[in-house]
Amino acid sequence: MQVALKIWRYDAVKGERALREYEIDAPEEATLLDCLDIVKDQRDGSLAYRKSCRMMICGSCGMRMDGGAVLACKVRMYEIAQAGHIPVISAMGNLPIVKDLVVDMGPFWGKIRAVQPWLEPGYADPGEKENVVPQERADAIHKESLCIMCGCCVSECNSMESNPDFLGPAALAKGFRFVGDVRDQATVERLQSYSEEHGIWDCTRCYFCNERCPKGVDPRDAIAKLGAEAMSHGIDSDMGAKHAKWFVTSAKTTGWLRETELVPKTQGIAKSLKEVKFAMGLVKHGKVPPPFPPHVAKHVSEARALYDLVKEQEVDGADGIVQTEKALGHLEHAADGGEAAQRGPYGEGSFAKPFLPGEEPTA
Repeated sequence: MQVALKIWRYDAVKGERALREYEIDAPEEATLLDCLDIVKDQRDGSLAYRKSCRMMICGSCGMRMDGGAVLACKVRMYEIAQAGHIPVISAMGNLPIVKDLVVDMGPFWGKIRAVQPWLEPGYADPGEKENVVPQERADAIHKESLCIMCGCCVSECNSMESNPDFLGPAALAKGFRFVGDVRDQATVERLQSYSEEHGIWDCTRCYFCNERCPKGVDPRDAIAKLGAEAMSHGIDSDMGAKHAKWFVTSAKTTGWLRETELVPKTQGIAKSLKEVKFAMGLVKHGKVPPPFPPHVAKHVSEARALYDLVKEQEVDGADGIVQTEKALGHLEHAADGGEAAQRGPYGEGSFAKPFLPGEEPTA
């Protein structure tokens, strides 16, 4: 099949960028990485990119296609070529470009090291008995353990683009992998560190990291778990934590978000006084509902019952989010209404059998 690519080339010595177009003949089963190999072999040997396993395991071939981060070895080119589309290939975002599609991963690994990605067992002598982790507790960090450190989530992170000091989705997902590990004894210390400036609460919740993660790690969900776990341990001095706490309190008491009280509850009375002029402008345009009497939702009892249930089950930390993930996983897996409803989301039949162009999918 005929494949056309537009590739952003970058010369670090000259500091110049240029968009070059290449047309190649590739087999129908070719991936983007295969096509880049053909370009390098047959058209331009100076093209630079990273690769290793070619099986979506090593994470080396992260790059952008049409502005979104992908693993080049995962993207099949058949349908793209058949549609006549010419994708634009560029280096990942939020990391310095070394050459062409190669980025400097130094800042990325610096953030990973900052979350101390190793177990702190709390003892010097492990003893002779094996420390077996219950399957239920291992399942709680299953998604986060799938991370292959490709950097696709970092590439798309809006918070890192505006503030490069933000720890970022990959590092925080790795952080939860250890916070959620029952063998680790440094939970409080980790959560305090992750809750500092440029940590958990700097995430803007754009969910691009979840969208672009090629392994289903869902880093934003991991950040949410860290926030919930920090608050359950009383680590809630950050403005972001106070913001989240008021959401819960407001929903529990009236069944909806009382926005007029959000600023003073989050920033405090003194700081909120500085926003009076802005608030009056909102009032003038009818954007602020009257604070008194407080409006109570018709079915507020349901919100209160949910709050009580969470407290009763003691899942107001990360376990509550893990519980929801499992439920959603089973619902998604059981969407066909057949035998799949009886299987776990990672059991036999969870994943469709791959097929080549021209073949019909079997599942």
